[in-house]
Amino acid sequence: MKTKLKAVVLLSGGLDSATVLAYAAKKGFECYTISFDYGQRHRIELKAANRVSRHFHAAHHFTVKIDLRKWGGSALTSSIKVPKGGLRPGIPTTYVPARNTIFLSFAVAWAETIGAKDIFIGVNSLDYSGYPDCRPQFIKAFAKCATLGTKASDEGWKFKIHAPLQHLTKADIIRLGTKLGVDYSITHSCYDPDSKGRACGKCDSCRLRRKGFEEVGIKDPTVYVD
Repeated sequence: MKTKLKAVVLLSGGLDSATVLAYAAKKGFECYTISFDYGQRHRIELKAANRVSRHFHAAHHFTVKIDLRKWGGSALTSSIKVPKGGLRPGIPTTYVPARNTIFLSFAVAWAETIGAKDIFIGVNSLDYSGYPDCRPQFIKAFAKCATLGTKASDEGWKFKIHAPLQHLTKADIIRLGTKLGVDYSITHSCYDPDSKGRACGKCDSCRLRRKGFEEVGIKDPTVYVD
């Protein structure tokens, strides 16, 4: 029997990352999922990440704990209010400085340890909130950096950062995930859920999610406050 190639999949527990995990699994990779408890106000997403990881039978799920609240700088890691007025030009306050750079660095370290050359991430540059670390240029540059900074460069191979959702709309992502068997009822997208875990329905992430389901014509299984 042919041995499966290993891949590390960044898994937040949200709609996009769940779809990416399904995609990687469909491609035949043995998936190792990694999530981050970084002090985010929507920490409930970690429970969703565990559910999604189990749903797709990941080989191992690891949660890294790093407290980014110590320097704040984001509505997700400080007392700054999460914006609820819809998408606006510029970088929103929900952007966490260098978050994907930090997350991908951990993913590369784990990948190098387990012998994986492939890393999957659910970044998107169409229906997203304008985060600079979701740009295709960043993903391409990071893959080069990861290769140069690890034993890959000495052994003659390269890390590949897969971003299969990069140029898809939220509706396209939902269509893809539905075909791949994603159960979106076990995912969580809201940046500012209430004490019961219900989605606010008004933050950028909720708005993009709702819009995607509406465009596809599928009922959004999310439980919203309103």
